[in-house]
Amino acid sequence: MDSMRNMAALAEDMTWERAYGAGRRRVGARLRRISDKRWQIGQCAVAAGVAWFVAHELFGHQAPVFASVAAVLSLGTSYVQRTRRVVEVAFGVAIGVFLGDLLANWLGQGAAQISLIVALSMVAAMLAGGGTLFINQAAVQSIFVVGSLATVDAGFVRWSDALIGGGVALVAASVVPGAPLRQPQRQAAVVVRKIATLLRATAEVIREADAVYGMKVLADARSTTPLIRELQAAAAEGIAVVAISPFRVRHRPHVRRMNDLIEPLDRAMRSTRVLVRQVAVAAYRGVPVPESYADLALALAEATEDLAERVAAHESLGEESVEDGLVQSVRPRLLELAESSGRVERSDVLNADAILLQLRSVLVDLLQLTGMGQFEATDALPPVRRIGE
Repeated sequence: MDSMRNMAALAEDMTWERAYGAGRRRVGARLRRISDKRWQIGQCAVAAGVAWFVAHELFGHQAPVFASVAAVLSLGTSYVQRTRRVVEVAFGVAIGVFLGDLLANWLGQGAAQISLIVALSMVAAMLAGGGTLFINQAAVQSIFVVGSLATVDAGFVRWSDALIGGGVALVAASVVPGAPLRQPQRQAAVVVRKIATLLRATAEVIREADAVYGMKVLADARSTTPLIRELQAAAAEGIAVVAISPFRVRHRPHVRRMNDLIEPLDRAMRSTRVLVRQVAVAAYRGVPVPESYADLALALAEATEDLAERVAAHESLGEESVEDGLVQSVRPRLLELAESSGRVERSDVLNADAILLQLRSVLVDLLQLTGMGQFEATDALPPVRRIGE
């Protein structure tokens, strides 16, 4: 009975702890997002002002609101598909203004007219093969036209404002700092460090057979999915930058190499989560786990920490590739651990033996981070000993 009450109290404490931790992580993530996007925010603000100035001062438009709107919509806070956004904004405006002018002067104003014209504008945009932004702009502009019963001249001004805003956005998009190119590497280092932290905690849980700590480590492991998503987003931003900026073309090989690390990193994190779960369950059930498994997990954690430092050290663009550095400094160490994993004693308890096999799976995934293929990394692990040898 006391054991049941203790486990219930532990579950309640962990629920509150997870809720508090999740709240802190959300606030922290939002603050980091603002920090990460400060360049894009400033870029949008400056582009909006420049677009207004060009349309108003150079072209004589009285209130070129949409020049600023088009610039901001085209740039956004993401580097991904910026060129496409510029095209979609410009052509979405063109279709919306054209159909709005054509039908509004014929049908007049009213709720029914707006519904009909918006529907026709969206259908026309879809037939033109436009994306979401294209379709939305066509609908919005048709509403503006019907609402103001704009003349042909007013429609032309709005469309030219869109082109001006889009042009300013294209120029601004080519000016990109180096930070988005370094961010994938920094985030990759964060992911590898987290794997190392979990492996070190795994060794502690095995040694202490502490079910409470094991459950806390498991909760920590289950919260790592956002780290991979952030890495994927950072890699997509880096690829987009080298695609749109003529000043960053020379960094394309570096960014692509970092992009290639995402899949093996994702697999390594998943394998580590499975390992943590097996160790936590073993501790909860009181399953004896050989001390040598803890030693292997700790040695693997130390090698992974070295791997993380190696990844983080290559933040200067244009240096030797990250993969080359890992091959030279980390792969030999991992291969030694792979060899030693075949000499570790086997347990005759299924749950404990599964921990050893999962440690070897993590080793395979980490070897692939150094550039080894799936089969090559698997073949690097020698056969395990027979149970009882």
